[in-house]
Amino acid sequence: MRGRKALLNSIFSLAEEFAAIIVAFILPRLILSTFGSVYNGLITSITQFLQCAVLLRCGIGGATRAALYKPLAENNQAEINSIIKATDNFMRKVGFLLGGLILLFACIYPAFVSNDFGWLFTFTLFIIIGASTFAESLFGITYMILLQADQMLWVSSLLRIVCYILNLIVSVVLLKTGFSIHIVKLGSAFIYVIYPIVLRIIIKKKYNIDSNVKPNNNAIAQRWDAFWHQFSLFIMDNTDIIVLTVFSNMLEVSVYSVYNLVVMGVRRAVMAFSSGLEAAFGNMLAKNENEAVKQNLSVVETLMYILSTIVFTSSLILVTDFVRIYTVGIDDADYIRPAFAYIIISAQFFYCVRLPYQMVVQAAGKYKDTKYIAIIEPILNIVISVTMVIKFGLIGVAIGTLVASLFKTIMFSNFMSQKIINRKQFVSWLKCLVFLGEGVISIVIVRLLPFATSYNYGHWFVNAFFTVIICSSVVIIGSLLFFNNDSKLIIKKIGRVINK
Repeated sequence: MRGRKALLNSIFSLAEEFAAIIVAFILPRLILSTFGSVYNGLITSITQFLQCAVLLRCGIGGATRAALYKPLAENNQAEINSIIKATDNFMRKVGFLLGGLILLFACIYPAFVSNDFGWLFTFTLFIIIGASTFAESLFGITYMILLQADQMLWVSSLLRIVCYILNLIVSVVLLKTGFSIHIVKLGSAFIYVIYPIVLRIIIKKKYNIDSNVKPNNNAIAQRWDAFWHQFSLFIMDNTDIIVLTVFSNMLEVSVYSVYNLVVMGVRRAVMAFSSGLEAAFGNMLAKNENEAVKQNLSVVETLMYILSTIVFTSSLILVTDFVRIYTVGIDDADYIRPAFAYIIISAQFFYCVRLPYQMVVQAAGKYKDTKYIAIIEPILNIVISVTMVIKFGLIGVAIGTLVASLFKTIMFSNFMSQKIINRKQFVSWLKCLVFLGEGVISIVIVRLLPFATSYNYGHWFVNAFFTVIICSSVVIIGSLLFFNNDSKLIIKKIGRVINK
């Protein structure tokens, strides 16, 4: 059952990410061609600044999921209701506080871009873009957490796919008919405000949630320890653009946002395969199935290395040509930055390969014990990025992200191996070295072949097809040679789930 749920979540999460990637590539390109790089940089910067407000709800998701694993495994409806009630009460307070913070940011933010845009123009755009963030916090987060804990995240993914499609249609129509950027973003905001309301109605009926119960506030007491983990993720995802906004200009922010579209799209696609696995590990730990945890961790770890090596190696080879095609005709900024691309892609590779370690740590509820790792990571990122951005620009912030991401990967791997599953650390290091070697071999092979530079999407897709085939062949052969048992188990488990 756990395997079937994990597969279903992975399929729908992958479909959701595919829809998100399509929207993320089409809409910014239309905004670039319609309004220019400065507008694109402004929207990207506002979106990132809004993430500061989202910090208020950090920690509640991880703490609630960890608390729900046991009652869900035991089908304890009363305990589920009391945990959901406590979470919902907390999120209501956060939602209203978040609304006030968005309003405050909307008043302050225009000062950062006063050379390019008027105060009222930026203020109103900030409020419009922030509306969906406010609605999600007030109505939808609690029930999304419940779906995650119960390995039913596919329901949320399905609703989001519908929202992405509607948003794309509405935005394209408004852009093509000549409406202002405010009206375009207002159309998007309306769609994304409806999503959490619909989700809340559906889930309350499905799980028979009783709101007239006493909240179990003790169950979510770990939220402040979990806060630091989500805060760390926030810093890692938002530091670069905030640093560029403060120390550079909107053109550099726009360049960063284009590469970030590619890199984050790839990262989310890889993460989709791990969707629901934390809940599966939580279920195993709740039932004290320690050997199952160890065996499945090894399989998931190898699978994540296989996927990450194939996808990020291919991205490293193909990204520069893609950006060249994507930004053709846009001459107000230099978008061809291969060195920056290589560094930021490497950082996201280490982010993805640590996901199995992070999932086991969080499923075990070890937020407090690993809090120091979460605190050190963003400090590393900020110090290195701010120190290097003035001299090295985009490359400087990318180096900060890479160093911090590598640090957290090493620390989580060490903690999980020593404190939870009791295995030797060299296992993780061996896998890392083998797969990095496979990535280098793949790059060398592709570079030696007579691939022509891509100047249109058709040619690029042909090159991409053969690049992925070559990278996949090298990685799969290497996995069968060095990690034969894990590779066979991966094939066996996938076949078993598909047959069921």
